[in-house]
Amino acid sequence: MSRIGKKPVGLPSGVTASLSGRTIEVKGPKGTRSFSVSDDISITVEGSQVVVGPRGNSKRARQQWGMCRTMIANIVTGVSQGFKKELEISGVGYRAQMQGNVLKLNLGLSHDVDYKAPDGIIITAPKQTEIVVEGVDRQAVGQVAAEIREWRKPEPYKGKGIRYKDEFVFRKEGKKK
Repeated sequence: MSRIGKKPVGLPSGVTASLSGRTIEVKGPKGTRSFSVSDDISITVEGSQVVVGPRGNSKRARQQWGMCRTMIANIVTGVSQGFKKELEISGVGYRAQMQGNVLKLNLGLSHDVDYKAPDGIIITAPKQTEIVVEGVDRQAVGQVAAEIREWRKPEPYKGKGIRYKDEFVFRKEGKKK
């Protein structure tokens, strides 16, 4: 039995869910998202809750039960509140700025890095050393933040690079004389 799958997904006020065949469509103040489930999973919308269950006792149905419930919960959270990842830049001369839909990063490379924000993702740079990635799709927000971080990962000796706001970088001791 899936402990996560047993819990119904609550729909906050202003969010509606409609079911058409194997696809659930969730509408909220931040947009509309949909998710298609496999034939092994059953979905029902009961009032202000979405209930997910397995269609049988097969191993595949039990494997996908909790995952489908989590995906639907992420969609509900995305259209009601949205998702946000915060990155911070540390290092001498490292900075970020937005120019229209393009994030310009100066990371000590021989060239500036230009990162174009994909559709549905909002990137802002409130300070030169901060980047905020926002959107309704949790996977897309995490992917964009990871791609930005990939340009200059935090190094363990001085801690320079791009890191997540709550990330701890294990620091190493330098050379000894």
